[in-house]
Amino acid sequence: MNVPKPDAVARALTEAERLAWLCLWRSDGVGPRTFQLLLTAYGSATAALEAAPDLAARGAAAGGGSARRFIPFPADEAQRELESGQAIGAELVASGEPGYPPLLKHIYDPPPLLWFKGRKETVEKPTVAIVGSRNASGFGRKHARAIAADLAAEGCLIVSGLARGIDAAAHDGSLEHGTLAVLGGGLRRVYPPEHVRLLEKLTATGGAITEMPPDWTARGRDFPRRNRLVSGSAFCVVVVEAARRSGSLITARLAGEQGREVFAVPGFPLDPRSEGTNGLIRNGAVLTRDAADVLEVLGPMIGATHTVAQNGGFSGGEPALDFSTQPDGGARAAVLTLLSTAPLPVDDLVREAKLPAATVQWVLVELEMAHLISRTPRGDVVLSDT
Repeated sequence: MNVPKPDAVARALTEAERLAWLCLWRSDGVGPRTFQLLLTAYGSATAALEAAPDLAARGAAAGGGSARRFIPFPADEAQRELESGQAIGAELVASGEPGYPPLLKHIYDPPPLLWFKGRKETVEKPTVAIVGSRNASGFGRKHARAIAADLAAEGCLIVSGLARGIDAAAHDGSLEHGTLAVLGGGLRRVYPPEHVRLLEKLTATGGAITEMPPDWTARGRDFPRRNRLVSGSAFCVVVVEAARRSGSLITARLAGEQGREVFAVPGFPLDPRSEGTNGLIRNGAVLTRDAADVLEVLGPMIGATHTVAQNGGFSGGEPALDFSTQPDGGARAAVLTLLSTAPLPVDDLVREAKLPAATVQWVLVELEMAHLISRTPRGDVVLSDT
């Protein structure tokens, strides 16, 4: 199997600038889209942090009493986070650097920074995500392990979420060749705790990534974020056993939104653990019996890396911030008037506001940093409920 060459490293961050990246990324009111826009406009996270309080103050003035003051994430806390990760052999990698999954940076609003532990070269392989039920049957685990082993032997990197059941079986099946775990919590707070040893094994031959600080304990709302990284890191997602209300179906839905192919292993019609996978097949997922079914579709996809990335919708066609298009009070009022708690696509907002797209982007940056708006995973804008 031909493996695509990794993208060139986008930047070489100094130690001080990496710390500034972390401070900006951990600051309340700075989501991935705002982070990207600020970095593009100001050229560095250091400069963006200096400008941030004034930007947030403009948004707060437009929003009135519901706004909040922008408080940058403290540098000493960011330094402690760096030291905590480094103490266990982990590295904080930026988008475009070795260790950052190449496909992940092409999803909509990818995280600018990830904690990585393991062998960075493993993420250069063509990636296949395998996910499924935590309460998996013996057959499901065996089948997931076999598919993972066969795909890994063909040069694929198996990605999964380190959960019980199918995830653990997929990691186990591909350990020899390398596998990538995506964590919902920090690398020092492994969940579930019985998978500490599994994580140690897989980072010896593969790797592990997470958005969260090393000492972060995973919460329920962190796992959908993890699922987004699982699907976003892979060319395709294979679902093995999933109930009707399964987190694996969230991963499959996210994969579809990111332009990834979805595969599903059929199950016994009366087994609740197969309701989700059978439903995926009924709705167009590729029926999957073994690794050969995946490889048949995956081969052409690997040769069309740029097409897959484009389907992921990284930039959404939105313009960069331009200092010549900074908004005035009238522009801020026009944008705020159009927003509500119902999600509104940015393109629709620009059209209705009758303002330059770059001006609307400035307003949104200011309002987000003042905690007046938030962005959905699809990039739509909503008024905050606080």
